Amino acid sequence: MHIEVRNLNKNFGDFHAVKDVSFEIEKGHLIGLLGPSGGGKTSILRMLAGLESPSSGDIIFHGKRVNDLPPQERGIGFVFQNYALFKHMTVYDNIAFGLKVKKQSKEQIRERVMYLVELTGLKGFEHRYAHQLSGGQRQRVAFARALAPEPQLLLLDEPFAAIDAKIRTELRTWLKEMIERVGITSIFVTHDQEEAIEVADEIMIISKGKLEQKGSPWDIYKSPETPFVASFIGESTIVDNISELKGFDDAASRPGTKALIRPEYIEIGKPGEIKLASATLQGKVKQLHFRGSEWMVELLVGDTKLITYRSLEKEVLHPGDRVDVLVHRAYLFNDNDSWIAENTLKVDPMPIHI
Repeated sequence: MHIEVRNLNKNFGDFHAVKDVSFEIEKGHLIGLLGPSGGGKTSILRMLAGLESPSSGDIIFHGKRVNDLPPQERGIGFVFQNYALFKHMTVYDNIAFGLKVKKQSKEQIRERVMYLVELTGLKGFEHRYAHQLSGGQRQRVAFARALAPEPQLLLLDEPFAAIDAKIRTELRTWLKEMIERVGITSIFVTHDQEEAIEVADEIMIISKGKLEQKGSPWDIYKSPETPFVASFIGESTIVDNISELKGFDDAASRPGTKALIRPEYIEIGKPGEIKLASATLQGKVKQLHFRGSEWMVELLVGDTKLITYRSLEKEVLHPGDRVDVLVHRAYLFNDNDSWIAENTLKVDPMPIHI
């Protein structure tokens, strides 16, 4: 299903929850609606589903305006955060529910349910009830039930929120593979960056009711279009006084310009490790955090706190150690513009690794 949303607005009394949002989604794409809690993500999802009515704007499915269509006529499958399974029904009957409502024959229902049981890895659990299943299994039942009537659009509202971390990681991979196999257009809401980056073909960043940016995870990470997106995606530090950074004199001359610096933009080393002495700053290690594959290092450069990473292969640092600090690039922004600038004192641009 191809989806187009034009100038969508939603008001709850005096609260403007969704503000003039417009976007298109190509058929078969898996889209992540990402943003902080209360930003408007679920309101957009519920309007697409027909569970809320827009205050203004148009929702268009395959060229047809569907604002006034009830949910059951929109060709949508919906997976809720809390599974919403029927407790008195078996796995088989939960999956079959929508097909029975459509008055399909018993043979058609059996064939479709058993196909989905196999697809979702639930074979052998058909006659169990919800309380006899793990959280991950319940969510798979919810997916299967949503897919049973063969919807054209699958909507998922924080589908992994109620599942423990290990199972959540497994389900992410499973969901992406399953949706690719089925080929259904899908939209899921999340406030988890890692989840959106790992699962989605494209991400839409929603904040305070507005669509901040839409694009692939990589494009959004490397080329943020707004200060909010730059600060929301990944770990970063905002530096108000750019004159404290070497190699960014042009930005420092522009009134009101600030710098947002990601950890991978920063290189640190013990005295002598970094050869570009003219571009380095003097810093002190404030704190270290072991991340399994690397150290996350908190630094103080003057009064400015910065965060970077250090390989486990390099000599271990300790709080209080003096280090050389080289800021390779920065995301710069002011009231009128935003851009990424390279340090003008260094020779070769440092590649970005994520």
